[in-house]
Amino acid sequence: MLGPFDYVVWCLGFFAEVYVVVWALKHRIFSRYLTLNLYMLSAALVTVGEFFIMRWYGFTSIQYKYFYYYTDCLTTVLLYFAVMGLYGHVFREMGASKHVRRATVLLLFITACFSYVVVARNQHNLTNRFVLELAQNLYFVGVVLSYLLWAAVMKLRETRVRLIQLVLALGIYFSAFAATYALRNLFPGFGLLKVVPPLVATWLPLAWAYTFTRIPEEARLATAHLVARPR
Repeated sequence: MLGPFDYVVWCLGFFAEVYVVVWALKHRIFSRYLTLNLYMLSAALVTVGEFFIMRWYGFTSIQYKYFYYYTDCLTTVLLYFAVMGLYGHVFREMGASKHVRRATVLLLFITACFSYVVVARNQHNLTNRFVLELAQNLYFVGVVLSYLLWAAVMKLRETRVRLIQLVLALGIYFSAFAATYALRNLFPGFGLLKVVPPLVATWLPLAWAYTFTRIPEEARLATAHLVARPR
């Protein structure tokens, strides 16, 4: 059963997700960060669904497990499109090659197709082991995409502070999840790893909420120009 800690983390994540969407609507930037906000909105709706299914059927019920497994795969794929949206922000003003963007779209498409095929073929055999392996693949691709995006930010000497922090938070999120799954394979009996995923899941909306609230859109990183200046 869930304890007070689980409910606190759950509520923090939910309210942070809703806050990001409401803040974006209020300040009329919802469409500017469309894929990011759609992911936040879908994550909030999934949280609501998880809560009601848990209340109706129980935390250990098969209904809750199926709902959690399918929605986790779906929201992770949606998060890829949020990553693509951040790629668009970086490349739009920095004039990067279109080949990089096309390669990223292709990788997203292949990953989405792979996820769909695997889930479709295993819809009657959705075991814990299957979900663990699928999640590992999805988060590994997420790590690759986020690190490629961070490399593009550094290479192109991106100066927009808000965009940099959005990308950095995403990289930490994917890296933490990938590391958690790797440690679970190495130390399957280590109970402390069970509390890491909900904390990491709460980290991303909290980090993005802080970024949108505290970092203005026009803020620039002046040190990037100093690095670019030849001596």
